Amino acid sequence: MPINHATISTTQDVVRPTLVEVNLSRLRGNFTAIKKAVAPAKVMPVLKANAYGHGLVRVAQFMQELGADAIGVAVLEEGLLLREAGITIPILVLGGVLGNQIPHFINHDLTITASSITKLQNIEWAAKALGRIAKVHLKIDTGMERIGVHYYSAEGFLRTALDCQNVQVEGIYTHFANADAADLRHARLQLQRFQEVLSFYRRHGVERPPLVHAANSGAVLQLPESYFNMVRPGILLYGIYPSDAVRRSIAVKSALTWKSRVVYFKVITPGHPVGYGSRWQTQAATRAVTVPVGYGDGYFRSMSGRAQVIIRGAKYPVIGAISMDQIVVNIGDDSAYNDDEVLLIGETEGASITVEDLAAWAGTIPYEILTNINTRVPRVYSE
Repeated sequence: MPINHATISTTQDVVRPTLVEVNLSRLRGNFTAIKKAVAPAKVMPVLKANAYGHGLVRVAQFMQELGADAIGVAVLEEGLLLREAGITIPILVLGGVLGNQIPHFINHDLTITASSITKLQNIEWAAKALGRIAKVHLKIDTGMERIGVHYYSAEGFLRTALDCQNVQVEGIYTHFANADAADLRHARLQLQRFQEVLSFYRRHGVERPPLVHAANSGAVLQLPESYFNMVRPGILLYGIYPSDAVRRSIAVKSALTWKSRVVYFKVITPGHPVGYGSRWQTQAATRAVTVPVGYGDGYFRSMSGRAQVIIRGAKYPVIGAISMDQIVVNIGDDSAYNDDEVLLIGETEGASITVEDLAAWAGTIPYEILTNINTRVPRVYSE
């Protein structure tokens, strides 16, 4: 019988030695800290890209258990998967939508991002044809230039929304491009533009949508004036700060540990190269171990020559080119044995390797490290 990774709860159940362990207690602590900081605003955890590598379904179930007000995802398929898994709280799909997808949103009670007058009209027509009411959030582009109606031409969009008969406008929102920067001038400009758009409702004596949201992780940390009545924490929920520049005004802890095990020990004699391309070779006899993880798991090849791992409480360098499925670690004159635990991301007494470390070695950002851990890596959950 094949293993259902979504149901694995203990490391004893896992066949593969390479796995991600998610600490639910830390997730709870992060969620609680964010909720307290932004109160009375609602909290919509963003679980796109497999919950930033932490496992979409289980994290969604946990957020629902904790009383999250809604969930944000990026694409229709993520929303459908959560509905199939029994998630009943509101789910907003933050990405763009095509016309032929709209009935699937409506039939599965998924909230649609309406990002133009044409798309709003398409949603209205599809809902009318189905004899249903479609739930939408209106997207305003205040300076991101991805999707959404530009702030300077939003009035016609809002008027059209008021005229819809088969669309329930539950919310209106925008997204910050630079809320995690030290210089917040652009973020504040975006906020000002969004507030000008919202003034439409006051000026015309009509009620604005019940939910107004703008704050992502950076804004949750740095722009309390952007909370409105709902916030959308993403990477912060998982215990990672969105940038080095951001103010760490809320204490969070990383919920993810990535680990593997030693599967082979060898002594490499002098002058023998290691791995594809023979990038590294020994100058003297050295002990080395092989670990079953590689770029096929999301352990980036670009970290070759820079990455380190922790074995028995000490850090050791990864040598040679990182392969698709294996790495080689130089342990010098030290000892290691088959089945010894290898920490790729995590902490032990006196040593740690962070998501930020891997991002620096790979020349990228922590977001990419987390979201690229392949689904063939089992996720296990602990309290």
